[in-house]
Order: sequence, then structure tokens, then C-alpha cells
Amino acid sequence: MSTETTEYTAPDSGGKAATAAQEFETEHLAVSMGPSHPSTHGVLRLNLELDGEIVKMCDPVLGYLHRGDEKIAENMTYNQFVPYTDRLDYLAPLANNAAYAMAVEKLANLEVPERCQAIRVVTSELARISAHLLGLGAYTMDVGALTVFMITFTEREKLYKLFEELTGARFTTSYSRIGGVVRDMPEGWTNRVLTFCEELLPLLDDVESLLTRNRIWFDRTADIGIISKEDAVAYGLTGPNLRGSGVDVDLRRDVPYSGYEQYEFEVPLGENGDCYDRYAVRVEEMRQSVRIVRQAIKKMPGGAFYAEDAKKIYAPRKDKILTSMEELIQNFMITTEGPDMPAGEVYFEAENPKGALGFYIVSKGGGVPYRMKIRGPSFNNLSILEKVSVGAMISDISAILGSLDFVMGECDR
Repeated sequence: MSTETTEYTAPDSGGKAATAAQEFETEHLAVSMGPSHPSTHGVLRLNLELDGEIVKMCDPVLGYLHRGDEKIAENMTYNQFVPYTDRLDYLAPLANNAAYAMAVEKLANLEVPERCQAIRVVTSELARISAHLLGLGAYTMDVGALTVFMITFTEREKLYKLFEELTGARFTTSYSRIGGVVRDMPEGWTNRVLTFCEELLPLLDDVESLLTRNRIWFDRTADIGIISKEDAVAYGLTGPNLRGSGVDVDLRRDVPYSGYEQYEFEVPLGENGDCYDRYAVRVEEMRQSVRIVRQAIKKMPGGAFYAEDAKKIYAPRKDKILTSMEELIQNFMITTEGPDMPAGEVYFEAENPKGALGFYIVSKGGGVPYRMKIRGPSFNNLSILEKVSVGAMISDISAILGSLDFVMGECDR
């Protein structure tokens, strides 16, 4: 409860003005935003304490989607867990698949062919574009710009058709395997990807023409939800939310994997760490992803799309299974017992669309991990809400949530 004093002027009985002080008490209002609310982008609950329109306290409540992925991983073979990675950041399953496969390959001390690395780069960058398109569309829709959502959703649909051609699935792709990918790129697929890239760039210009200097968009996002460099680092933010605060960190450049050191690209940074900067960073990241995809396709090496010498890890091709007893037995052992892994422990993280997705794996040997821990970027990104929301207006909460671009699937795991 708070007490406020106001002064007002009122006429007295003789018609003269009289000034008096009036004290009135206001009670703080407790509001539960979510877990069924369109602006919370999933089953997230925010316990808010309001003084009028001003947020005095924000307590994020997670756990409504908890599925126990880490424990599930400890009860199935390494390849059997690949489809579960689709359900982490389910807006970028291709990137999740690749990050998990590279973590297990690090444990096995296995290096995949250059063609496989390049394919993973292409699919991961297309996944980044897909995730940012939907994230941007949902963000703008949260603050009333419906037209942008229609544009970005249409472009994302084009990507889903390309994903279906490559993997056989639109949404849950399960494309990577330990030691390679499921299948090679179909004939003509890279040309269709390049066509998509050509068409995307002018549409990004259109989106920016609708938003970047739009007075309503600017007022709703500029100087809202400011995250300082120090807070971004202290709360463990990664990805566009970290770079939006001006922290120059990108794992693809700083700790390159899958051949990223071969490609030229810029790392966009924000200046103020507000909702507007996080929007601008994601738009520019899509342009840089197009740049990487074009280079990867141009340099696409020939050869195998899987490690042919990893006979106890990667299952043989179907034609060999049907014609050779040795390959049939090999496939049976990998399918039933899992790939043969050495004992040890590793940690690997990749620069996913939402930030650093990490896998910590402990192995006692064999085909099933002894322990697994997943570092989902959305969980850390949401932890800043408790601080960044205080002092904002209730209408700003939707803009702040949209600018953080989180997915509850990798928060609760």
C-alpha cells in the first residue's frame, strides 16, 4: 500500500478558490499474466505486482511444460535422442540436431567430412532465419503491427517447404545423426535455397521500412526493457539478447565449429540494450545468415555426407544393409545398443538462434549416456525479467517479452 498527496483547487462557499491537500491511499494490485496468455509465447506465468500501470515486481514462474528431457536422454541411445532435440527450441530443430550431434562427436573424438560440416552450416543458418522470422513477426504482433507478421510468416513457410524437401519433415526434422546427416541434399535443392535468399533480402528491407523509423514502433520499443552490458553478462544472457546490449560475443566466430572459420560475416551489436536494439540485431543477423549460406553453397565440397570410417557409430546405408551380412549386423547393433562411445565427459555449445545451446555429456562407455545436462539459452534469457520489468508499464511487458524471443520448450526441457 502506498500513500500519495495531491493538491487541488475548489471553490468555497463565497465563490473564492481554496487550496487543500488531500491524501489518498492506493493498493498494489497482484496480477497473474499467463500461463495462458498470447503474449507469453507459451506456458509462462508472470506474477506481477502493479501500482496503477507501473510494474513494481515481476516473478517469472516456469515449469508448466517440464518433460524431463535430460533424464529421458539417459535411458535411450544417442541416436534415439535426436528427435527430442527437435522439441527444445522447436522453431530451429535443424540447429538443435546439429549442436547435439557435434557434442556427441566431440565425445567420440570423431570428425565428420567437410561436406557434412557445410550442410550443417547451411541448415543451421536457414534455421536461424526461420526462427528470427517467426520471432520478429510475433514480436511485432504483440505490439500491434500485424502486417509484419503476415510477411515473415509467409517467408517462413517457404523455408518449411525447403526443409521438407531435405529432411522429409517440415517441423520436427531429426536431420543430423552422430557422424553425419540422414541423407544428402537433393538435386537442385541448393539452387532453390539461393532463390529464397534472393527473395528474402528485399522483404527484409520492406519490414524495416515499416518499422525502423515508425513513430509508434519506436515509442513502444526504444528505451524500454534496457539491459546493461553488466547485467547481460551477470544473468548469463547469450545470442541476440546479449549482443543487443553491446557485448561482442558470437560462438561461430570466437569458438568456430563445423567450418565457420571459413566464412566471412559480421556480428551485429546494439548500443542501448533496449527492445529496439534487440529487434535491429535480429534483422541484421538474418542478412548475415544469407551471406553465410551463399558462401557455404558456393564452397560446397564433394564427398560423403557422413563419416564412412565410423562403422560402430553411423549406421550403414540401406543398400549395403540389404546386400551384406556385416553391414546388417552393424546396423542391428547400432539400432539396439547404440553407437559405441568411449568413457569420458564433454561439453559443447553452439550459437543457436536464441543463444548458446550447450550439451554436457557424461559417458561410461557404450551406446547410452550416463548423464546429460542441457543448457537452454531461453532459460537464462528469461531470468533477466525479474529485474528489467520493474519500473516498466504493464503495456511494456508484451514488448519486453517479444524482444527476448524465448521458447518454453528449451526453458523447461
